[in-house]
Amino acid sequence: MKSIYDIQQYLKQYGTYIYTTDRLVDIGLMERELKELHEAQILPHNEYISALFVIKQELQKINGKDM
Repeated sequence: MKSIYDIQQYLKQYGTYIYTTDRLVDIGLMERELKELHEAQILPHNEYISALFVIKQELQKINGKDM
């Protein structure tokens, strides 16, 4: 997974659609869903780490805009 869009598409495969109009909330929900899939051993560890990296980068972009 290389982008937030990729994460959204991945989650849709499992029936999880996330859109609250608040980008930070959306990202937090995505992170929780990914964690649950990883803990259930559905999401491989390397893909989980990759997705978390994308999420952290996106959070840095958002927080950088607030400054």
